[in-house]
Amino acid sequence: MIARSKILLIEDDTAIATILRRILAEEGLEVVLEQRGDQGLDRASREHFDLVITDVRLPGLNGLDLVRQLHEAKPLLPIIVMTAHGTTETAIEATKFGAYDYLVKPFEMPALLELVGKALESSRAMSDPVKIGSAESDGNAIVGHSRAMQNIYKEIGRVASKPISVLILGETGTGKELIARALYHHSERAQAPFVAINCAAIPETLLESELFGHERGAFTGAEFRRIGRFEQAHNGTIFLDEIGDMSLSTQVKLLRVLQEKTIQRLGGKETIPVDVRVIAATHRDLALSMQRKEFREDLYYRLSVVVMKLPTLRERPEDIPDLTSYFLQKYGKELGFPQPSIQPDALEFLQTQPWPGNVRELENVVRKVLLLARGFSINLDHVRAALSKLSTPISSVDQSLKTLVSDLLFAAQRGELDDAHNRILQMAEREIFNQAIQLAHGNQAKAARWVGVSRLTMREKLTQFGIHPSQDQTKF
Repeated sequence: MIARSKILLIEDDTAIATILRRILAEEGLEVVLEQRGDQGLDRASREHFDLVITDVRLPGLNGLDLVRQLHEAKPLLPIIVMTAHGTTETAIEATKFGAYDYLVKPFEMPALLELVGKALESSRAMSDPVKIGSAESDGNAIVGHSRAMQNIYKEIGRVASKPISVLILGETGTGKELIARALYHHSERAQAPFVAINCAAIPETLLESELFGHERGAFTGAEFRRIGRFEQAHNGTIFLDEIGDMSLSTQVKLLRVLQEKTIQRLGGKETIPVDVRVIAATHRDLALSMQRKEFREDLYYRLSVVVMKLPTLRERPEDIPDLTSYFLQKYGKELGFPQPSIQPDALEFLQTQPWPGNVRELENVVRKVLLLARGFSINLDHVRAALSKLSTPISSVDQSLKTLVSDLLFAAQRGELDDAHNRILQMAEREIFNQAIQLAHGNQAKAARWVGVSRLTMREKLTQFGIHPSQDQTKF
């Protein structure tokens, strides 16, 4: 959950409202309650909220009219609609009027928390502009004055306002999503939705439904119609992260959408027009993927009207002082260390590192050195200690992994097994999901966020590996 986010909950059932407020507050969220639709609309219009969660059946003003009027007044404010089985069609109508998504009662709390997390992330992406080239920003910023970054800034200025597709290439941790958000905020669609999807984090079997939606009965478990992300992004921008991980079958359907500017929900016959700007990103070498027939050339040419190649951090070491200053200010406030400082030799040492994780790795190291320094000036020993904390566990895991691989291959050599590759992947997966769910004390939504998968994938893996943690299964 995004810290300090403010949510307006509109629910006239006192018992349900009390439990929802408690659960959301435990996630660090500020929750304001209204019990009438007209009062909720009035408050949302007057005050700043990051998210609205509303029931459909409300006194004073029903949820459908509330969504319609609130979306017209504040088009960037995400709204989650809660509905009973009998009013599902009303909730679907609400998504057409601008609701972010809906939940059908009874629902499990982890499902709500996962949806709230996604909606808050969407709210942040739309309402928090990305500043360019400034290390003094309190919010999100693309930092750096190197020639490589100056070229990126010029490219953003050149293409942001153009209604064309953009393909962003770069290693993991180089800031591809920030660039996508900067393109959105400086475009003519900045007052329309920005919808981000990580194609690698959603199972292949569910990605098509996530993108294009589905009709009731389209597949096992499809109890209700679902509006897809392309429909949600109508007149706005959709960001397809890690598009290089998309299956060939889904690539075909995406290509058709880009060519025809229409979609069909999974299991449906209706052709739905969509006006969406597509920004895609990947860390993969798409030229190599096309040679291997893993990525379609025609889709590549549709996406790559403009290609932006982000530099690695090791290619722009002159930006490390500005980046370090930016992260020191950002996390100094968060951790309660006002005006943190770093000694010159420590800063020079940071500039000599290879940074395989790029800016994201530097950000992690800065956060660690702040904790190690405890408010005092950061010195070279603090930096070395933070870097060693990153490398030591990895080397020990590498050694254990080598031993495990060796044992499995020897077993294969003796004819005791013939699937060493699958066996080690399953063992690693089981350990990751088991430890994550235990650390989260059974909270599947939290564990899924930590592992970097969807809530549904987390549930599938727990079932697959026979992991049955105790957790809050309260339904509403």
